[in-house]
Amino acid sequence: MFHLIFSIPGWYVIARFIAPLALPLGVKILFSAVVLLATQYLFFSRFTSGSIMSPEMPRPVIILFNWAFCAVLFLAMLQVVIDAVGLIALLVGHPLVISPEVRYLAGGIAMLLAAVGVHQAIRVPPVKDVVFNIKNLPAEFEGYQLLQLTDLHISKLFNGKWTAKMVEKAMALEVDLIVVTGDVIDGTLNNRRNDVAPLQGLSAPDGVFAITGNHEYFFEQARWTEHLAALGLKPLLNSHTVVTRDDASLVIVGVTDASAPGRGAPGPDLARALSGAPLNAPVVLLDHQPRNARQNAAQGADVQLSGHTHGGLIAGFDRLFAKPNGGFVSGLYAVEGMQLYVNNGTALWPGMAVRLGRPSELTRITLKRAN
Repeated sequence: MFHLIFSIPGWYVIARFIAPLALPLGVKILFSAVVLLATQYLFFSRFTSGSIMSPEMPRPVIILFNWAFCAVLFLAMLQVVIDAVGLIALLVGHPLVISPEVRYLAGGIAMLLAAVGVHQAIRVPPVKDVVFNIKNLPAEFEGYQLLQLTDLHISKLFNGKWTAKMVEKAMALEVDLIVVTGDVIDGTLNNRRNDVAPLQGLSAPDGVFAITGNHEYFFEQARWTEHLAALGLKPLLNSHTVVTRDDASLVIVGVTDASAPGRGAPGPDLARALSGAPLNAPVVLLDHQPRNARQNAAQGADVQLSGHTHGGLIAGFDRLFAKPNGGFVSGLYAVEGMQLYVNNGTALWPGMAVRLGRPSELTRITLKRAN
């Protein structure tokens, strides 16, 4: 059923774009087959790994599949617009004849948008600076800097070479602390061991800390947590660490992902994570999904860093991601006295590698004392 749903844009393109073209029947059948093949990328992913979450095909093939599927998707959207204009014209008594040139232009635009979108998705991201103004921030932490990495989805697409370049760029920022807010991998430890190896190059004066995202629970979460810890990514799973400057403290808290109970693992427990933390110290919470932000604010978090949404992938489509994420999709939000930052992601799931207007980011966060 899942794969049939993904084929719907393809069938629409066949019926409304390919069929009306003045081409030989054999050519139309060939184009239709290519379109349907493009929509079944995730089906082929299951053949290579047993899971749609981790395509184990060569990287160029994954890039080509993503481009082709996105081109079909964008073409279906453009064809809907063309059909809507034609329908409106018919209703007002001025029927339009859609010329072949219009269809070819739509096809060219769709392929170009797909190429730009996939390139934006798979690049090593640029640096984005975010400032948090915190009322109770001690003077000793004025200008303190964190680097947030999230949704790395290290895989055949975001492979060892990509990871090494990302780590090199991250280390050039020379921040005080690095946090990784979930979805580090897609794939088993046996398949990803070499691809995650460059993460060992991450370091910061106050440490590198990580939490789980929902994708870790698809792939032997306990083994992955142990392995990533061996690479230097210290787990904060319903626990905290305290960073000190003289007599001042900053609390970094991490919780497990909201999907964990469905996989037989402990769910997020902020009260437990805060147990024993210094009172009146600012609290920076790491929570992969933003949907629990209001509850977290009520329990005393000053800042929450999340990911998971990939920023909605395409500007204008963010509302599709809003409801399951508590209304939070991309950027900075004020939530009942807490500041929530929803990161667009350092990378994204290789099953839908496209970005338009929602760029990936290496997020450098600076803490400031609020006036």
